[in-house]
Formats: sequence, structure tokens, C-alpha cells
Amino acid sequence: MTISKALTIAGSDSGGGAGIQADLKTFQELNVYGMSVITAVTAQNTKGVHGVHSMPIQSVRAQLDAIGTDLFPNALKTGMLGSSDIIEAIAERIDFYNMTQLVVDPVMVAKGGQKLLDDNAINTILEKLLPFTKIITPNIPEAEVLTGRSINSLEDQKRAAHLIQSYGAEVVVVKGGHGNSSEVVDVVYDGSQYTLLTGNRYHTMNTHGTGCTFSAAITAQLAKGESIIDAILVAKQFIEAAIRENLHIGSGHGPTNHWAFRETEDARISTIKKQIVKL
Repeated sequence: MTISKALTIAGSDSGGGAGIQADLKTFQELNVYGMSVITAVTAQNTKGVHGVHSMPIQSVRAQLDAIGTDLFPNALKTGMLGSSDIIEAIAERIDFYNMTQLVVDPVMVAKGGQKLLDDNAINTILEKLLPFTKIITPNIPEAEVLTGRSINSLEDQKRAAHLIQSYGAEVVVVKGGHGNSSEVVDVVYDGSQYTLLTGNRYHTMNTHGTGCTFSAAITAQLAKGESIIDAILVAKQFIEAAIRENLHIGSGHGPTNHWAFRETEDARISTIKKQIVKL
């Protein structure tokens, strides 16, 4: 029996809704062995981030060395990275160990508004990390920061995906959860065509950790050998179920339900509409 392994490189969320906790829960639900490299420890709950403590660079390197020399991942993802120095160290180790199937979730701001990435680190992501990236998954505000352009329409999403892809990522997913349309439209661009994935929009405050969970689901599917578009489709189904069947815990931005995809009877019945747009 072959065991698929996935690695998350991200911050710890003490509230359990985002970060490595969300990633490891997602890996487990999708039958993948999960591992972690912790970049920061946050004091966090549904009301917000109350403290951020970055890990020393040598600790991040040591964690990556421990994985790279023994438990080599079939796919990996990054989440909260914090600083340019940490990003550079991670990119160097990923290159050194030739870790492929990298999914980048460019975490910049927590759900409550706390900054999780310093301003100098944006260019470092573009210059150092994207050349190793299989898939990057920015939401609309993150895509605006990465491109320096406002996104107010589907055409803006497509232009942003095209520009981000030019920095070296193989595939860009500009998520539509922050958009104003009645449905959520994610734009997937692979350099030759756009694929539009349209799903339901649910009006709820319980969306903490959605970006982490979505990117972790993609990573898990890649680790199992799924194609890029199939991995993204499963991830969209997974996060839609997690939002729809949310847990209603905490008094702020509550977490999603990581076991909904497994336990909800109709969770695997895809409501996602797929449209391919040739250039």
C-alpha cells in the first residue's frame, strides 16, 4: 500500500480553524499523511489574532531538513510565512531538496484584519517562491496586492491571473469568494486557457480558515496523483461543504467544518459549474 504524504509550511492557529491545524485536518479527511513545518505561533481565536511569534530561521530550516531527508512529501503547500527571510529560507530548501507539487496560499491578512505578512515580503514571494510553484491560490484582495491592480469584475480576475502566472507559477487560481456576484466564481489560468469554476455563495461569518483549507485540499489531491484541475475541483467541493455545514462555534469569525465533505450525504455531489475559455 502506497501512502501519499503532504507537507504544510505555515503558522499555527491556537483556535484550530486555520493554519497548520486546518491543513492537517484537511489532509486527514482526504486520506493523506500530513506533516508540518511551523513558521510562526499565533495566539488566535474566532475574535482575532492576539499575538504572533515568528520561528527562528534556523528552526524553519531544521524542520525542512528533517522532512527532506526522511519523509519526503508527494506535495506541499505554504500558508503564513511572515517575512522575506523566512520565504527565502523556504525557497532555498525547496530547491535544494527538489520538492515539487508546491501549492502557495499567499496568506497576508487574518480574517479579523491582522497583518500576517510584512510589506517587504510580497516581492520575495513573486521573485523567490513563484518559480517553484505549481499552483498559487490568492483571493481577490491578495491578488490585488500581488498585481498592484484593483479587481472589480470577472475580467479583472482573469487579467490578474494572467499577470501572476507570468511570475513563474504554473497555474493561478484567483478565488471569487470576496467578489460581489451572487455565485462564487474562481478563475483558473494555466497559461493557455481560463477555466471558470462557479459554486454557491453562503452568507455566513463562519469562514475562518477557508483559504488554508482550500489550498490544503488541492495539495492532498496532488499528493495522491490527481491532475491539477481535478484537484482544484475536489478542493472547491470540499470547502463548499465545509462552509455550508459550518460549526457555529465561537463568538466571532467561526471555523469551517472539516469533516462535512465526508459526513454530509450530498457533499460529493458536485454543484460546481465548469466553463473553459480559450485565449
